[in-house]
Amino acid sequence: MSAIAAPSDTAGTASALRRLYFVRFVFAIVWALVMFTMAKEITPAGAVLLVLYPLFDVGAAVYDAKVSRNTGSPALLYVNVAVSLVTAVGLAVACASGIPAVLRVWGAWAVVAGLVQLIVAIPRRKMGGQWPMILSGGISVLAGGSFIASAGADDPALTSAVGYAIPGGIFFLLSALRLKRATQES
Repeated sequence: MSAIAAPSDTAGTASALRRLYFVRFVFAIVWALVMFTMAKEITPAGAVLLVLYPLFDVGAAVYDAKVSRNTGSPALLYVNVAVSLVTAVGLAVACASGIPAVLRVWGAWAVVAGLVQLIVAIPRRKMGGQWPMILSGGISVLAGGSFIASAGADDPALTSAVGYAIPGGIFFLLSALRLKRATQES
């Protein structure tokens, strides 16, 4: 009689997170490329895309909480869901007020979401692939502060906020690639 060993919770979680991180990488890059064409002013399409980004983050955090439930408490992921939902509403309102308001909301979101990402990634280090997430969380906090500060510039633009999605996407890609080792555990 033979038995096939089921993958460990960590390996299963790592595999699911790897898929999520690849999807987040593609979304961030495509979103940024499209948004760069609209970064000089807030158009209706640009406003929709600005609101879409934190809504995508909501979906990603819900999926993450679902697949990683067995490896730790998902409480901070649900905090991220709430923060991203509030951000989506805030961006919808801010888009009517102009680029400085959008930069302030985007910056506040980057700070809080970065802190959450950092705090979630630290205990996941043993799973592997989390150093890029730790770095990304820290950079997000700093970038958020710069977005808030740039809102007061003479001619504020969305390019820095849009550009923020590219390194974030690259960090997701790096994490996905580094998680491969954890997915091969039995």
